[in-house]
Amino acid sequence: MPGASGQDEIVFLPLGGAGEIGMNLYLYGFGPPRKRHWLMVDLGVTFPGEREPGIERVLPDIRFIEEERGALAGIVLTHAHEDHFGAVADLWPRLRAPVYATPFTAALLRLRLIEFGLENDVPIHEVPLKARLDIGPFDVEFVTMAHSIPEPNALAIRTPAGALFHSGDWKLDPDPLIGEPT
Repeated sequence: MPGASGQDEIVFLPLGGAGEIGMNLYLYGFGPPRKRHWLMVDLGVTFPGEREPGIERVLPDIRFIEEERGALAGIVLTHAHEDHFGAVADLWPRLRAPVYATPFTAALLRLRLIEFGLENDVPIHEVPLKARLDIGPFDVEFVTMAHSIPEPNALAIRTPAGALFHSGDWKLDPDPLIGEPT
């Protein structure tokens, strides 16, 4: 589906988390190049090493999507680990998009937003486990996985131009302590 002709296409743009541990932020775009809609998956932090003394957390560079924020349909959080949701309170004021999360992740996010004085500002849409919903032109299905925290999800993302699978974090565990097996 070539974008140069103005046809709808799906694009993937990682702004963090690809090829590194932490700071997960993935963008999925749909539409022709000049009228593209965006879906953000995760908005996390990473933690510095010994070479960055005095720095507590590192945030992803969101300048691209900040400039395109009018086309940002929503922010979907796969689970409540810091490297997947830890930058929401810091960066949401620059994005101002609705946030979608399962109940456990939404509860932890609400606690974090209180710390930042944003508890009444960020629109959080609490999504039931295994839900399927439309976020702009994206049909997003939450797929329950096993991990080391409650309610981790992969995402099946469908558009008129095709479908893709975002795995999120997961582990193979035939008998997990929490949740269902992957």
